[in-house]
Amino acid sequence: MEIYKNSGGNQKQSVETFFSVPERIRGAWIGRVSGCLLGKPVEVLSFKEGRQGLESYLRGVDAFPLRDYVPLVEGTLVEEHGRKACRGHIYRAEPDDDINYTVLALLLLEDRGTALCTEDVARAWLRLLPAGTTWTAERAAYRILLDNMADEFVNGEPPGFDLALCADNDYNDWIGAQIRADLYGWVCPCRPALAVDLATRDAALSHRGAGIHGAAFIAALGAAIPMSDGLAEATDIALSFIPRGSEAAAAVLFGRELTGAEDAVDRLHAEYEDLSPVHVLNNLALVVWALCSFEDDFSTAVGNAVSAGWDTDCNGATVGGLFGLTGKPIPESWTRPWHGRVGVSLAGYSELSLDDLVDRTVAVAKTLQ
Repeated sequence: MEIYKNSGGNQKQSVETFFSVPERIRGAWIGRVSGCLLGKPVEVLSFKEGRQGLESYLRGVDAFPLRDYVPLVEGTLVEEHGRKACRGHIYRAEPDDDINYTVLALLLLEDRGTALCTEDVARAWLRLLPAGTTWTAERAAYRILLDNMADEFVNGEPPGFDLALCADNDYNDWIGAQIRADLYGWVCPCRPALAVDLATRDAALSHRGAGIHGAAFIAALGAAIPMSDGLAEATDIALSFIPRGSEAAAAVLFGRELTGAEDAVDRLHAEYEDLSPVHVLNNLALVVWALCSFEDDFSTAVGNAVSAGWDTDCNGATVGGLFGLTGKPIPESWTRPWHGRVGVSLAGYSELSLDDLVDRTVAVAKTLQ
């Protein structure tokens, strides 16, 4: 099976070649887990004290610019919320919602494949996703689902109400659906339309508008990377799958416009100063800026994405996963501390191995051909 590039040139790429060596998907898992772990201990600090508080902490421990896991200072928000994700205290990747959702997408595709629908996502939440591990749009959607569903919906009966109501919440244009989208792109190399379709079916349970567009873009970007000569071309392809003139498209274009700019982080924060730190638009623009600016250096890409603030673990995870998907090297210093151990907090799963996640993801990608 061969896929011709969207650019219209004669170059073509075999999907079989992509699958013959699973390094890209391994890199995506390594990058996503490492980037998430990097941002995890400073997430609450970023929310509560903003970019200035985050930068002050990092400078105070001689970790700015950030190029390694975050050092620990006792008696701080970082210790309170992320001790086990700090340099010298890591023995595995601690459970995090960003990784939960990536594993959940894998489980959904193993079970349903391309037949996946929004009802399947809702049932998977009920069976596997503890409500206490959800936030903002996901928690609101979960609450609406529990309040309105038919008793036997979880066992395969119709929902008993319009599931679209779950997305009628105050957070439906925040970042939640975007952090659930990555794996749909990983398993659809050179097939961005399918990646977008799958990610949208997932996102629709809790999000609308820009919330769905952010998820669709990330999924499309992941699918486009293997068929592109670089992130600029992949970004163009992914942009074609979200509405021209939408807020999400504008965020992508703004992030790309800032590529290489010395004042990029200042301009990002000025542009989106009125948005929540977990809104989709500001974080989407930041992700695009970090990827396009530092596409040859993993440590700089994830380090600058996290130290720029807002949703630090989400952005570290997304930038890290997409960087890893390019096949470019990720230094062993990022993987060595967590020993291939990936903590999750899903029903029936407390820890998975990197090798198992890679093998299962590659198997799903082959099935979806």
